[in-house]
Amino acid sequence: MSIFNKDSKVIIIGDRDGIPGPAMEACVNTTSAGEIVFSSTECFV
Repeated sequence: MSIFNKDSKVIIIGDRDGIPGPAMEACVNTTSAGEIVFSSTECFV
């Protein structure tokens, strides 16, 4: 079972010192998730 379906819209916010956005985006792209509408890596200080 997946929390995403093919009609999902996905927003990814990564952390500079944790898991960056492009790494999470690559993982989500391997699933049958819907469309990634925003992906970014931020620095939370």
